[in-house]
Amino acid sequence: MASLSFIIGIIGNVISILVFTSPIGTFRRVVKKKSTENYKGIPYITTLLSTSLWSFYGILKPGGLLVLTVNGAGAVMQFIYVTLFLVYAPKKVKIKSMKLVAVLNVGFLGLVIALTLLVFHGSFRLTFVGILCAGLTIGMYASPLSVMRTVIKTKSVEYMPFLLSFFLFLNAGAWSVYAVLVKDYFIGVPNVIGFVLGSVQLILYSVYRKKSVSMEEEGSATLVKRAVEMQATEDGGMAAGPRNHSLSKGRSLPKPSISRQHSLQKIMKTISLDLQNWQQETKDIEKGVNDHNLH
Repeated sequence: MASLSFIIGIIGNVISILVFTSPIGTFRRVVKKKSTENYKGIPYITTLLSTSLWSFYGILKPGGLLVLTVNGAGAVMQFIYVTLFLVYAPKKVKIKSMKLVAVLNVGFLGLVIALTLLVFHGSFRLTFVGILCAGLTIGMYASPLSVMRTVIKTKSVEYMPFLLSFFLFLNAGAWSVYAVLVKDYFIGVPNVIGFVLGSVQLILYSVYRKKSVSMEEEGSATLVKRAVEMQATEDGGMAAGPRNHSLSKGRSLPKPSISRQHSLQKIMKTISLDLQNWQQETKDIEKGVNDHNLH
């Protein structure tokens, strides 16, 4: 049984590290643009606290090597993310974020370690740290609830990236099995909750994925319809105007090629503006999603 728990723990390590590496693309963009733009630092700061506490839990727990390795690696990654965020954040955001780091990652973490080592003794040390770790993990898995509510309300999965939801589901599942094998309730309870919430996310994705595709097709059809209506309006207006003008002034009609070219330019300009607006809205939504899923 011990060998099976070790194998499951290794699988959990691999999946968790893949989840921890998900913000790399975000920070590659931050470094390239030398700006954090609208990204928030709170998800990385709180995850740094969580992985640090779990690392401490792995040190205290007998046989907690796999808990220590995965969370130690996660803490190093989150430390890098937080450092990059502080380097490239605007001055006001940087000051607020540094205060939060000082309170959570230095003050609170130091207080927990001090109380654990100086006040509590024996098994109470592991219980105290385990409760804190479980609470933080439950908060992390519960953070996508607002996104799930938005998916149901809008009937669109564009607010919920599939890969992140899928890997969180696998991560919670692997660590739930590991917790059962090693009989660790502090690891098991939050990950079982995460597994259930991850399953609900995947169900929502399967239900609303086709509806999202149909909505995109309807949007494209609306653009084409609008373009056709504008062309008809332009052709009608240009045809009626010269005809009345020729009756009163006796002048010839303008060449059709000029009016058609003018109409085509107007249509293309309208479609281009609509697409630009749609792309900007999509970009804003994706940023919101990244912020929610990283909480």
